[in-house]
Amino acid sequence: MGVAGSGKTTVGRILAETLGWEFYDGDDFHPPENVAKMAAGFPLNDEDRLPWLETLHDLIASRLGEGRSLVLACSALKERYRQTLLNGNEGGQVVYLKGSYDLIRSRMLGRSGHFMKPELLQSQFETLEEPIGAVTVDVSRPVNEIVKDILVACFIS
Repeated sequence: MGVAGSGKTTVGRILAETLGWEFYDGDDFHPPENVAKMAAGFPLNDEDRLPWLETLHDLIASRLGEGRSLVLACSALKERYRQTLLNGNEGGQVVYLKGSYDLIRSRMLGRSGHFMKPELLQSQFETLEEPIGAVTVDVSRPVNEIVKDILVACFIS
């Protein structure tokens, strides 16, 4: 979890590949009206996010119910969003990809083709409730080190 541009998709894909797990990007599950709203430069509110979070919760429950493991890249900026995702989905671990506003904004300015505008980053930081009890990883470091830290924290410690 983390704000837009924190590396959720990049880190999540590599982590899932390393573990032999399925990978899902929460952005792929936004309804068209959410994508249009963000693309137009408007931040989502709780009402916008709830159906999306419920869809992701159901995805997690379905995969776990089939005995399949997964990595889900999802902003999950508020504690209640994380609770919605994990409710009844035992064994889930939240990993927080943490970075400074300036670092993440510079990354967002360097990417293309994403519906999330860099202008919305400030609203993400304002919405963010840093998680308690999550594995927290500094995203200023190389991706391979970030993945290694997550593996150590989740499976070795």
